[in-house]
Amino acid sequence: MVLEAIKYRPHSLEILDQLRLPHESVYVSIKNSTDAFNAIKSMTVRGAPAIAIVAALSLVVELANTEFKSSDEVRRYISEKLEYLVASRPTAVNLSDAARKLAKLVIETEGDAATIVGAYIAAAEKMLVDDVSDNVNIGKNGLEWAKAKLGLDKFSILTICNTGSLATAGYGTALGIIRSIHGDGLLSHAYALETRPYNQGSRLTAYELVHDSIPATLITDSMASVLLKSHPEIKMIVVGADRVARNGDTANKIGTYQLSIIAKYHGVKFVVAAPTTSIDMQTLTGNGIAIEQRKPEELVTVRGPVLDKDGNVDKSEVKTVHIAAPGIGVWNPSFDVAPAALIDAIITEKGVAEKDQSGEFQLERFF
Repeated sequence: MVLEAIKYRPHSLEILDQLRLPHESVYVSIKNSTDAFNAIKSMTVRGAPAIAIVAALSLVVELANTEFKSSDEVRRYISEKLEYLVASRPTAVNLSDAARKLAKLVIETEGDAATIVGAYIAAAEKMLVDDVSDNVNIGKNGLEWAKAKLGLDKFSILTICNTGSLATAGYGTALGIIRSIHGDGLLSHAYALETRPYNQGSRLTAYELVHDSIPATLITDSMASVLLKSHPEIKMIVVGADRVARNGDTANKIGTYQLSIIAKYHGVKFVVAAPTTSIDMQTLTGNGIAIEQRKPEELVTVRGPVLDKDGNVDKSEVKTVHIAAPGIGVWNPSFDVAPAALIDAIITEKGVAEKDQSGEFQLERFF
């Protein structure tokens, strides 16, 4: 059964509540842009492609239940709502890219209010369909690249954060490549970092790997170096991207930068999986990427169901526990930037970018 994290039907949107995973699979209704903003900000939904889709579709549901007197009114309304939604997650370029394209469409569409609303709805719905198709193509391109670079013997892969169906409209980017390699019979084993402090790896990626019966093992973030040293069968580290700068510098979940360093040391391929919507040609290098700071509570607390006297999970009782010394200061950046110099390939739905003879990525060929 395909994991469906975003359930969209005409004028209806539900998302799988990722804050309650992996212990409960509960869908929450998104009725308007405010619901979407709060879901994105709280990370009820997360992953750069997924938040763009949810933001766009939330406004579809809202528009279907709102009356407008003129075309100017609806243009102004949509523009303001899109600007509001972009503020929910500023580092992820997919969201701002989707908002920019939709805002441009609304400005350029001629006709009455109903015509403009119809054009917006059609474009937002197409984004949902296109994202799944793009992810499948990323998986295919990643598989072919791996065959060309690593041969046809089985190998293992390490990944960080969650880049699968839960982070996209379906299939996934980095996890989509793992799915494709597994489906082709080349995957020996997948290793997932827990991805502190929010634990997207242990809560979400592990959930998807188990769901798809992919052989996998969970490790802590601090075990990655010794894992590569002791497991030479790991030939590739594949990560997602929240924003790729023009030169290839890639912002992704905190911990990605250190993976790019240890991959270089151990001679392991370091690969970024990203739809072209994650490539920001207006930002020249990673120095221009704004890094979001998250709440200190994420680092000093953990939340989950308690265990009963037999050590079994009791889903009826969920608690938040403080695990750090009271009063300690906290630095909690949500992302870091892996430099292009440490990246072997950027795999998109349109093809694979590798550095040329001058050591530079030429990402403009995708646009």
